[in-house]
Amino acid sequence: MSGTSTKTFDVSFAGGVAIEAKIGDHVIRTDQSRDEGGQDSGPTPFGLLMASVATCSAVYAVRFCENREIPIEGMKLRAVCEFTDKPFHMDKMTLELTLPEGFPEKYKGAILKAMNLCAVKKNIIDAPEFETVIAER
Repeated sequence: MSGTSTKTFDVSFAGGVAIEAKIGDHVIRTDQSRDEGGQDSGPTPFGLLMASVATCSAVYAVRFCENREIPIEGMKLRAVCEFTDKPFHMDKMTLELTLPEGFPEKYKGAILKAMNLCAVKKNIIDAPEFETVIAER
């Protein structure tokens, strides 16, 4: 395939069900709640998935404002996730954006469109192929 690239990162087993992923210079730690046999030393992997969509969308909102020199002080984002009876199956995520004071009326629709460009969300909608294999030592 032309025009493809690869990004590789390592995941380590940090004790119990705590897992760490090293991405660039950052280490992201996940764990399970104490009720689920973990130490609650980090968010769950599913929690990270939900947070990834929300934080990615928030970045697009910030960039939208920066490009128009709109102050972001007071801007907030809340994610509301709805689930079915299936374990870890999210039916709907609603992102509720509170705009800063004085946000121009003419940009309200446009900032929502910008947030919908979030690359994380796009990868969920147009899901990649997943493959799990045994690595050679």
